[in-house]
Amino acid sequence: MDLFESETVELKEVYVTDLKKEIIAFANTNGGTIYIGVKDNGEVIGLNNADFVMQQITNSIRDSIRPDVSIFTNIELLQENSNFFIKLTVNQGTKKPYYLSDKGLKPTGVYVRSGTTSAPASEDAIRMMIKMTDGDSFEANRSLIQDVTFNSLKDEMAKRNLEFTEVQMQNIGIISSDNIYTNMGLLVSDQCKHSIKVAIFQGTDKLVFKDRKEFTDSLFKQLTDAYKAIDFYNGTKATFHELLRTDERDYPEDAVREALLNAIVHRDYSFSGSTFINLYSDRLEIISLGGLVSGLSLEAVMLGASQSRNEKLANLFYRMKLIEAYGTGISKIISCYKGLPIQPKFENVEGAFCVTLPKIHAQALTTENEKFFPILSLFETKIEITRSDVENALNIGTTHAINLLKEMLEKGLITKLGNGRQTRYVAK
Repeated sequence: MDLFESETVELKEVYVTDLKKEIIAFANTNGGTIYIGVKDNGEVIGLNNADFVMQQITNSIRDSIRPDVSIFTNIELLQENSNFFIKLTVNQGTKKPYYLSDKGLKPTGVYVRSGTTSAPASEDAIRMMIKMTDGDSFEANRSLIQDVTFNSLKDEMAKRNLEFTEVQMQNIGIISSDNIYTNMGLLVSDQCKHSIKVAIFQGTDKLVFKDRKEFTDSLFKQLTDAYKAIDFYNGTKATFHELLRTDERDYPEDAVREALLNAIVHRDYSFSGSTFINLYSDRLEIISLGGLVSGLSLEAVMLGASQSRNEKLANLFYRMKLIEAYGTGISKIISCYKGLPIQPKFENVEGAFCVTLPKIHAQALTTENEKFFPILSLFETKIEITRSDVENALNIGTTHAINLLKEMLEKGLITKLGNGRQTRYVAK
């Protein structure tokens, strides 16, 4: 029998547990044949316990490799002269990538054939195999990260009296039919690799930072944390009509909520970058990656057309009653500014979509407000200031400082936090 090692042939003198790596490599590449009981030079030396080895191979294929590769393998017991040896045929699988069940979908668990050796696959190669097998739907693709938990999602579902069972996880799309966590599962897990970055700027450009934050965890936790961060800086202005007081936020809460939901639900998660939120003195920007779904124009979206990029994620948000109806987010944002001289802006460019919410109570610093410039400049180095800071910076007395701060509050240039000795001020 003339045998030699090649890209599709592997020779083994004895059975070793690492044989499963060779099986995986052939199943992930172009298939191949493994001979056990044959030396590297092709000499058949046989096995003393061939039947037992065949059982070991069968058990290893069944217990150590995922997905099930057994239907693509065939084990034969052959004889040359008085020597019994094993021929294991591995066909190319249709559920790539195959991997070691105890290692998962990462280079230490996925192998491919390269020449006469079996080598770990790169992460890019693993992603390519997943995409070729699972299709173009990012949500439905198997996740490279399988060690995940769902504490935040469980809490959110419990608040809404929704069950979180294995059946529900399959219905939602968190796990696949072969019990593998999907990218959808990763997005709503506590280990979600995407994040939301919030930057607070002093003024109308990015020259001076006031604060910056990054939120991770499940998308539901990120949504809550990002909204709270914006809400902290979302000032309130009181107006009176006769004796009736009306409080109005700088940014309509419904508009902020809808813009955040749109950015989270409709962004393209095949991009690894973060969702960005930029808060300036006169506007709020929310930038999500991916832009509109191909074939959907901005004009169509403005008319109420909707095509979800992440259908499973959108369905879950709808089920959680965070989304009331598809295609209504932008119209709700626009309605929040109805009758106002300033209007929200929507921009779609290649790779990104930006919603800009103008600050309703923004007030330009005119020459009549020049006396406040020294106080406002304090915010270039501080997030919050006190009355004492104003006294020291301007070298003035307490009464003068109090009057200046009161006037700035009335003009909407600053916001007051706390009372008494805990009183402090932040710029709007």
